[in-house]
Amino acid sequence: MLDERPSFDAIVINAPIGYPVDTDLGYRTCDREARELLGKRGNVIIAVPGRAVFKEGRTDVEGLDAVTQVLLPRYRDVAEEMSPYRQRQVYEGNPELSFFQLNGGSPMKYQKFREAGRMERRALLESKLNGITRVLDMEIERVRPHQLIDAAVLVWSARRAFTHTARRLPFEPEWDSEGLRMEYVM
Repeated sequence: MLDERPSFDAIVINAPIGYPVDTDLGYRTCDREARELLGKRGNVIIAVPGRAVFKEGRTDVEGLDAVTQVLLPRYRDVAEEMSPYRQRQVYEGNPELSFFQLNGGSPMKYQKFREAGRMERRALLESKLNGITRVLDMEIERVRPHQLIDAAVLVWSARRAFTHTARRLPFEPEWDSEGLRMEYVM
């Protein structure tokens, strides 16, 4: 995506940007605050691998959940490509946090993997974003409906980041050893 021409003005990805140094696996301040903000839905915010995991090329991280284990190569790509300069264009987001913001500061009631959760999110997107139905109804090989819903809400957050109206969590971010802000935008 970074090599696309014309380039994107703002990109929000659902992958960690900025990693803790002193641990193999842990919660950053932004993760802890996001979990608190989302309440019972906060379990979607998971611990992230430490910077050493990427520098050492490790694939064995004790306590890492199955989904993150599968995504570890992608996280490694992000860790290698990110620099403080790129954070003017590329931001870290989380679909549940974006839905929280889009829903007026209330977490979603249902899980996105259940039909009720997909319908709840879809209805919210359709009520707030004109023309989003076309995106949500697309059929793309190996892309599931909840992934299209997540992508749509992250595009909403990217638009907010570009217009400088996005909320940042935490308000005062912490920085990792590479000079990257560890924060979510929503």
